Amino acid sequence: MATGKTVLGRALAQRLGLPFIDTDAEIEAETHTSIPELWRTEGEARFRRREEALVERLLAHPVPGVIAFGGGTVTVRSARWLALDRAFLVTLSASPEEIGRRAQDLAARPNLALGDPVERARELLAARQEVYAECHLEISTEGASVERCLDQIVARYAEAPLLMPLGSRSYPLDVGVPLEEALPRTIEALGPTSILLVSDQNVMTHQGAVVARALEGRAHRALTLPPGEEHKDLSTVQKIWDRALELGIDRRALILAVGGGVVGDLAGFAAATLLRGLRFIQVPTTVLAMADASIGGKTGFDHSRGKNLIGAIHQPSAVIADLALLTTLAPRQWRAGLAEIAKIALTHDAELWSMLEDAAERLAARDASALEPLLRRAIAAKARVVREDEFESGVRALLNLGHTIGHALEVAGNYQSLLHGEAVAIGTVLELGAAAQLGLSSPDLPRKVSALLERLGLPSSVDEDTLHAALPYLGTDKKRRGTSLGLPVVREIGRAEVVPVELTALRAAAQGVSADLPIK
Repeated sequence: MATGKTVLGRALAQRLGLPFIDTDAEIEAETHTSIPELWRTEGEARFRRREEALVERLLAHPVPGVIAFGGGTVTVRSARWLALDRAFLVTLSASPEEIGRRAQDLAARPNLALGDPVERARELLAARQEVYAECHLEISTEGASVERCLDQIVARYAEAPLLMPLGSRSYPLDVGVPLEEALPRTIEALGPTSILLVSDQNVMTHQGAVVARALEGRAHRALTLPPGEEHKDLSTVQKIWDRALELGIDRRALILAVGGGVVGDLAGFAAATLLRGLRFIQVPTTVLAMADASIGGKTGFDHSRGKNLIGAIHQPSAVIADLALLTTLAPRQWRAGLAEIAKIALTHDAELWSMLEDAAERLAARDASALEPLLRRAIAAKARVVREDEFESGVRALLNLGHTIGHALEVAGNYQSLLHGEAVAIGTVLELGAAAQLGLSSPDLPRKVSALLERLGLPSSVDEDTLHAALPYLGTDKKRRGTSLGLPVVREIGRAEVVPVELTALRAAAQGVSADLPIK
């Protein structure tokens, strides 16, 4: 309240040639009653329900517009998340003193009229700090001109950022924004005392010049790791710890992870544990890391008994997915990443699955223009899952589809025979087949999924000896509870649930599926 929403909203609408809607004015027009009177007669709870219903109607309208919310509209989680999903959400801010100075007519602002307006503004800002942080852009309007604010909004809107909304730990997910634009801006906003760049030899060979230009003029140190899943272990984490501590880092230091899922997981885990938690930025350089591994804060490393058995959930401060970094990616690595997009489509987004079917051959041929809309949709879907269940106590476990058997295949092959995405693709088909054999899902689904994965250039089955060698590792799965584990079961494309399944039953069913499917 009193931060300039109406003034800026009208000016923005005029600049863009769009209609302007003020939710307070809409409610007054609908009810023929002033906002203060509604507060008096209905109370805040009922007023918020009115706002929520109005927001839902406005954001469903086919004609775009500029909407000025009331100061408390986003305190309703469903309204706030709907705005994040369907719109570009800007938080305007000002100090309590500035808000008190601007709020001359307290009769029109019932929430500020409850005592001294400056103190009341301070209370409200403190109480709403977490929800106001969940936005695509925050601008202080204190001492800023209207034109300057509009320029900031329009420029950021053009980049179409996504968001991981986690209160004060929210972070932007930039897709398709050049690294040389996004990284300097992000570092400037974070204001680190020092920067440690962590990457691997392959990435530095192909993209080192791009990274150097993005960091030009900023003091930093670098650590280059050997590439490959076989190096995703404690000894490599130790190298990151040692390098960071040699540099004399403090708690305002920043870890910059530039690479695929292995680099991101290792650097993220090091950031989670150094000085009990440092900030880090994810710059994924593979399709798999962009679609999945860099999103949601899972970090860790492998153990001889299983994959990713040691780790932490530690959210990054930003994710920058510049698709230009994929141009030097090996074809096999490119295709492997498509498995993670297929996974989230199967569990959460039927329309994304249809998009995959329509673009399969273009995706297999490494068409970046075909990839970007699917990548954005997959990232947005994962962000919705993580915001509901950050620590995987519920719906986030669905994103493990294909990973129970997939991880076992990776461990059994000593991380040499299959890339992670390839193992997930095979694991997905086998787990879907096992679920069908156990009467939990449609028997037609495994072959339908297998057909699409093959069009994407991914494997969908393994020989019986390979599977037999992998099945003992199911017992080391992180999701295991005694003799059973939670298996993601796809009821229909886009809708799934986790079902407890006995390990012995899963092993037997998976072997039955392997015998039934042709080896490809």
